[in-house]
Amino acid sequence: MANWLLKTEPDVFSIDDLAAAGKKGEPWNGIRNYQARNFLRDMTPGDRVLIYHSSCAEPGIVGEGEVISAPAPDPDALNPESPYYDPKSSADNNRWSVVQIRYVRHWPGVLSLKTLKAVPELENMALLRQARLSVSPVTDAEWQHLEQR
Repeated sequence: MANWLLKTEPDVFSIDDLAAAGKKGEPWNGIRNYQARNFLRDMTPGDRVLIYHSSCAEPGIVGEGEVISAPAPDPDALNPESPYYDPKSSADNNRWSVVQIRYVRHWPGVLSLKTLKAVPELENMALLRQARLSVSPVTDAEWQHLEQR
């Protein structure tokens, strides 16, 4: 089992939206960065996910989810009506992937980016080294340290 951090803008899709989806979860779609896509393709069902709200008043980790499907081609890449349409993708060569994520729990409060940056044990966390990446790995040690906060 691996651990991941997924960023989302809460005014577009929040942890509350993920919770409302229930056990069926929601597709984590619209990833259009190759490194983030490659991380998405490394996910397997059962992997743990931290949900991180970005582009908001208080960016930070707000809860947890779980990967519930293997990676699959992102159908939005082929849909000209979708904001995630990619004219360079085709049915035979879809450059983008999606996984299904389900809600696990809210954290008691936001673990803010400011707090994360102040923790020496997290200085190598991918989130802090590659801040613009929307999908990133989280080590077991980082996860354990975050749960203690």
